[in-house]
Amino acid sequence: RGAQSASQIDLKPEKHGPGHSPPSPRQSVRKNLDFEPLSTTALILEDRPANLPAKPAEEAQKHRQQYEQMVAQAKKRDLKEAQKRRKQLEDRCKLEESIGNAAQTWNQEILPNWSAMCTSRRVRELWWQGVPPSVRGKVWSLAVGNELNITHELFNICLARAREKWKSMPTAPPTEPETEGNASLSLADREASLELIKLDISRTFPHLCIFQQGGPYYDMLHSILGAYTCYRPDVGYVQGMSFIAAVLILNLDTPDAFIAFANLLNKPCQMAFFRVDHSLMLKYFAAFEVFFEENLPKLFVHFKENNLTPDIYLIDWIFTLYSRSLPLDLACRVWDVFCRDGDEFLFRVALGILRLYEDVLTRMDFIHNAQFLTRLPDHISPDQLFSHIHAVHMTSKNRKWGQVLQALQERNSPVLKR
Repeated sequence: RGAQSASQIDLKPEKHGPGHSPPSPRQSVRKNLDFEPLSTTALILEDRPANLPAKPAEEAQKHRQQYEQMVAQAKKRDLKEAQKRRKQLEDRCKLEESIGNAAQTWNQEILPNWSAMCTSRRVRELWWQGVPPSVRGKVWSLAVGNELNITHELFNICLARAREKWKSMPTAPPTEPETEGNASLSLADREASLELIKLDISRTFPHLCIFQQGGPYYDMLHSILGAYTCYRPDVGYVQGMSFIAAVLILNLDTPDAFIAFANLLNKPCQMAFFRVDHSLMLKYFAAFEVFFEENLPKLFVHFKENNLTPDIYLIDWIFTLYSRSLPLDLACRVWDVFCRDGDEFLFRVALGILRLYEDVLTRMDFIHNAQFLTRLPDHISPDQLFSHIHAVHMTSKNRKWGQVLQALQERNSPVLKR
């Protein structure tokens, strides 16, 4: 359209006799032009038809320059896209080669000599870089251990009990679980929290569509959570457990996932949270704030001024071990080092996240801070986050995490004021 306008093509209608319909505009164009242009570019480059005045030399030169610029820009874009694709392919090949080499090292050197090598500096450095997915489950199992001495037979016994309980339950849909109320329930009532598992499973990694009813891992997740509820009726089922069990299922066979799950939840920090021990939870939050102020004093003051207490964002991070808050591949890398370093690393990761987004958070008010931290961005660079985690110092006045936490536990219970 633009080219025709620039050329000022004047198509005069022809006279038609009776019974003849006038040609369509397209037909008129074709009749008056000596050629069929393939595109507006062709109109720019081709000479005008003989029945029209020729383009002025300046206009023709201008059009040719514009066309050459367009072609050059298109080639530049294509070249840039090709280079980007080649770089992505090279990076992917390098990553796959690196993962393959690392898996070989873990399988052939580290795992066969686990007790002798797991604490070596070389292995700890490899661990920090991320455990290869093919050996991740085995490394997690060894690192978490089995202090509870759970066997596959015990898992089957607990699972059988859970199935019996499910059979005897009414078919009415379960109500929302009350996490806070679990602490006051009797053992029998906590076993009744089996009823709530089905409700929570449907909300576990819904985007993957593998844990929902009909999905390939639905029964496995149901089995682990049910068996655990019967194994630990004093704890029962608590929201957040389904995400932890799901991550383990993705990396381990069902009985081994149950063993790792039960031992993982038996750690002091996890037990404090899943048993909803408010006094102990507050001490963990208070210890976190000691290192928060040490590492990020400006953001710490900003949160204090806005009454943003750590329980607002930490509870979900700790309950699910970041599996709901971070992209799954990044959450698994966090789990790698968590299995190596224990509870302290969970709080170090929290400080790493705050450090990564410090500039953004210091410009937000209470509401936007809370919204941001309870729904982190979907795309977080693993290398960037781990770089910020690495920069976090877990010492305060020459005291390490464990020493600060112990000192707080020996005092009266701290109170977090909102």
